[in-house]
Amino acid sequence: MSKRGWVLFLAMGVIWGVPYAMIRVAVEDFDPVVVAFGRTLLGTLVLLPIALYTKVFAQALQHWRWVLVYTLVEITGPWLLIGMAETKLNSSTVGLLIAGVPLVAMVIVTRIGHERLDPRRIIGLFIGFAGVAALVGLDIDTSNLWAMAAIGLVVIGYAMGAIIIDRKLSDLPPIGVVTASLVFATVIYLPFSVWRMPTHFPADATWSVVGLGLICTALAFVVFFALISEVGAARATVFTYINPAVALVIGVTLLGEPLTAGMAIGFPLVIIGSILGTAKAKAVVKEPAPA
Repeated sequence: MSKRGWVLFLAMGVIWGVPYAMIRVAVEDFDPVVVAFGRTLLGTLVLLPIALYTKVFAQALQHWRWVLVYTLVEITGPWLLIGMAETKLNSSTVGLLIAGVPLVAMVIVTRIGHERLDPRRIIGLFIGFAGVAALVGLDIDTSNLWAMAAIGLVVIGYAMGAIIIDRKLSDLPPIGVVTASLVFATVIYLPFSVWRMPTHFPADATWSVVGLGLICTALAFVVFFALISEVGAARATVFTYINPAVALVIGVTLLGEPLTAGMAIGFPLVIIGSILGTAKAKAVVKEPAPA
């Protein structure tokens, strides 16, 4: 990997590792739907002019049905649910739970017949889910089970979103799809946000929302596309193994969250399991899907 590739790779690991801490700070003063709305609105304001100038926004809208489905499972639902869950759970715990996305994605693609499970992947899935079980069993109080269920839905949504991009939207310019999704999400959030808009805007919560929109959304996607261009899509996604570590470090050092036994046991198991579980298997011949 080139020097530029390493810089982009490390930048992505940090940029998409910090949102959990920012969300945790923001939801202490703002309703989760307001936080999600602020993030999508700011991301839209930055990316929409770029998408219009490069003429990729209209291309995405031509496939608006699948873009809308992608928006619901990847942005609208997850970003709201994460905010709701972080009113009860530590940001580092949420970051580690979401690290299970590659494992769930692998289960889904094997069920629909696009991939097969070889022994290495099976072992990886068992290890990864054992890590999640350790994290949940040792760290999460039973009174917060609804928050854990919300993150479970987020994990499923993120996994489905990646599959939709790969199977239905891969021929479209990525920035067009992302921008259209942010526009859809902003419109969906708008009426609920107006109803719950705060009367006071504390500095720490406000700046957290600004950071979520400008850094963790707009800048993140620009850097991500540059990384894909530099190293390819397959290698670009490897940075997702760094995100949970960043979320853990920030949560513990900056927010004063505890470093628990569940984290110490679950984190390495989830990462090892994800690496093994998502390792590419040998290609298999598949019959064409029905039209």
